Amino acid sequence: MLQLSIVVPLYNEAESLPELCSWIDRVMKENAFSYEMIFVNDGSNDNSWEVLKQLSTQYSTIIAISFARNYGKSAALHEGFSKASGQVVITMDADLQDSPDEIPELYRLITEENYDLISGWKQKRFDPISKTIPTKLYNAATRKLSGVHLHDFNCGLKAYKIEVVKTLRLYGEMHRYIPVQAKWNGFTKIGEKVVQHQARKYGATKFGLERFLYGFLDLLSISFVQIFGKRPMHLFGSLGILSFLTGSGLTIYLMGVKIYNIAYNLKYRNVTDNPLFFLALVAIILGVQLFLAGFIGELLITNSDKTTNYQIKEEIS
Repeated sequence: MLQLSIVVPLYNEAESLPELCSWIDRVMKENAFSYEMIFVNDGSNDNSWEVLKQLSTQYSTIIAISFARNYGKSAALHEGFSKASGQVVITMDADLQDSPDEIPELYRLITEENYDLISGWKQKRFDPISKTIPTKLYNAATRKLSGVHLHDFNCGLKAYKIEVVKTLRLYGEMHRYIPVQAKWNGFTKIGEKVVQHQARKYGATKFGLERFLYGFLDLLSISFVQIFGKRPMHLFGSLGILSFLTGSGLTIYLMGVKIYNIAYNLKYRNVTDNPLFFLALVAIILGVQLFLAGFIGELLITNSDKTTNYQIKEEIS
């Protein structure tokens, strides 16, 4: 088995690719690592793919995948992980802000100290304040909701045991929550390492502020799926029964009050004239619908999941 698989997602990074490949190759040779470089071109509209083709003639260790369109970083990592065969998998961004010089220590932490996952922590960042402040808020929210205590969930530089990446399903903005998924999949020895963050050398960032909104929504989604994904009836069925019983109880109460008033010749009004009756009716209908939603959810999880089927245009191997 190879010692290392270096997985690099990229979008419009043609200028940085030659320098990145040279840098990775130098570090690998200095440490006598057996390795592969897996590049996933996420629908770039510059000449990134042509550059990768040229580099593949120079470096026999390159494996490359090109998507038919832009799917996002999660999709690129998912495909890269599916191709990885190294004992340790390293992910890094293609913009040269992650240093390949960090790889030997990351490899040591996984192989010698038996960590399942090591996440990079960029203590000193060279990003604008419009990016650093939302990032701090996002990291704090993720720590609170997930129970995984990392300072920098979204650092592109991470190291994994090969067994970890093979359990991950990535789509949407799920790449931000890889440590969370890993923990929920049973890989609990998760650590972090302070890594060097370098200023962007070429081009501009490809991410806008909307990624934090989408990321938060995906955090709620992944939390829900992890808890109830295999047993949707437990959630929808429970809520449905609670709603149905509440509505039925209100209806029985209203009917009981009317019968009591009739029996003792007290003033009464029809059950349907009481606003509580309509609230009870809504609760009963909602309960039935939630219960049916649970059945539908149970049926859906028995079908094949196509959320991670990405259209690949071309490959280099």
